[in-house]
Amino acid sequence: MIPTITAFERSPDGGKGLARDMRVRWALEEVGQPYDVRLLSFEAMKQGAHLALHPFGQIPTYEDGDLALFESGAIVLHIAGRHAGLLPADANARARAIMWMFAAVNTVEAPILELVSARLLESDKSWTKERMPLVEDRVRDRLKQLSARLGDADWLDGAFSAGDLMMVAVLLRLRASGLLDEYPNLSAYVARGEARPAYKRAFDAQLAVFTAASTG
Repeated sequence: MIPTITAFERSPDGGKGLARDMRVRWALEEVGQPYDVRLLSFEAMKQGAHLALHPFGQIPTYEDGDLALFESGAIVLHIAGRHAGLLPADANARARAIMWMFAAVNTVEAPILELVSARLLESDKSWTKERMPLVEDRVRDRLKQLSARLGDADWLDGAFSAGDLMMVAVLLRLRASGLLDEYPNLSAYVARGEARPAYKRAFDAQLAVFTAASTG
């Protein structure tokens, strides 16, 4: 039996690899684990069958035998713990890689999601013009700190790990904003992640779903 993940039947990201199932696909590709994908409409995501797997009616979920998980970070951590390739063997390095996973989804992603919401959902509000610079500066604060920590290294802590996978996935949400371009080492860091064969396979798989939905 191979694991099954859920993904958007028609992703709102336009096939850009930003939906959170991309993180899980990438992790599975990195460790060489085959997987099935169950596609869901927005309506199906709110029905009882899916809510039994994900109480908040979102994607992705992960099912493997009797195990069912939701939350992309938890799923990636499970995959990394079960298969070699995404977590170091050394106990301290392993702990640091997990630390960076949490940093990606808690510390770095939060202001980025605030920016995305402000641009996509609040652009018509009267206060947006005054608020936007504040939101952008909060993102810049995190990017400046992350840029300083990364320096000229290829990855956050030695070899590529699940921490880098999650961080690159989070930073990709900034591409359209142009803010990432202000930090050349972070732009190069993201580009290294995208250049990984496993990332390319995951991206192509997700894009194929969007393309099929758009032409079908």
